[in-house]
Amino acid sequence: MSYSYRAMKPSSTYSDYDSFAWFYDRYWGEDFARPAMAIYETLLFPHLKPRARILDLCCGTGQLAAALHARGFAVTGVDGSPAMLEFARENAPAVEFIHADVRALPMLRNFDAAISAFDSLNHLMTLKELTQVFRHVHRALAPPGIFLFDLNQETEEDARAQTFDIIEDDHICVVQATYDPGEKLKRYHVTMFRQTGPLW
Repeated sequence: MSYSYRAMKPSSTYSDYDSFAWFYDRYWGEDFARPAMAIYETLLFPHLKPRARILDLCCGTGQLAAALHARGFAVTGVDGSPAMLEFARENAPAVEFIHADVRALPMLRNFDAAISAFDSLNHLMTLKELTQVFRHVHRALAPPGIFLFDLNQETEEDARAQTFDIIEDDHICVVQATYDPGEKLKRYHVTMFRQTGPLW
């Protein structure tokens, strides 16, 4: 299996992430959640009441939602990939998860905070799309709600070609990143081989 991440289109079905969900869950979910929780302890939690409602946009495989729930918050996770949400419901069975595109959120209300972690909003390639998300979040938050998110910005690191691989008994994964300074666009090309029974 070989594919590359692309900018999301309005008709996107998130099929790339469906194929990638098992890998994300296995290698990145927990590793991403731990540092995010450390940041939220400083920047977010002091401003929230016990049992505050948190909207987790682009929640992925749910490890961060599970950690937030364990911290005592009422969490609703949103993601566009059905396969990612399957893992999320296993990882955080007490959390509510909604299958939706963040650019066209359903009518959600009365959240005390919203988060979007792990550079997820970098998938939105136009100011119009980003504005749509901000408007949906504004509608979902009860005053004085907080929206905490992160975005990658252009650095010297972006200009360097990056490659890493993972080799295990039942799967092989090679990830290569390229950066186009003219487009200001970074692409990740992922090639995977995974054993299913006797076949690869």
